Amino acid sequence: MAEQTRKLVLGGGTAGVVTRCRDFTRRALADWHWPAGAEAEEDVLLLVSEVVTNACLHAGGPRELVLRHAPGGLRVEVTDDSPEPPSPRPPDRARPGGHGLILMERLARGWGCVPSPPGKTVWLEVPGPPPPPGRDADPDGPDA
Repeated sequence: MAEQTRKLVLGGGTAGVVTRCRDFTRRALADWHWPAGAEAEEDVLLLVSEVVTNACLHAGGPRELVLRHAPGGLRVEVTDDSPEPPSPRPPDRARPGGHGLILMERLARGWGCVPSPPGKTVWLEVPGPPPPPGRDADPDGPDA
């Protein structure tokens, strides 16, 4: 299978953007046959929510969301207009939030940030869901 890409152009702003990005991601995962409600799908939706919320809170909202699905998993990219890279916030029990980067460290296979003038693109990668029991991991393999 070749890489499949989906792009949602958002144009900045924050109203309803997290929900739009989650819905867009859920539809793409369904098209790519990720099991609905599976842990892998829920992890992806949580990570999309986190990275889009960070763009809303710290960069005026995301410009676009890109999903790249390949045999090994999924790459999520969120581009915004702030050149400031994500940085962990010191723990403060008196303030809500501040756990997004911890979630990315634990749930994503990897993540990072690259300049994308005038701002940046924050990316993360997650492995694909395991194949259903009794199914070959390669849909084009000898049992297909």
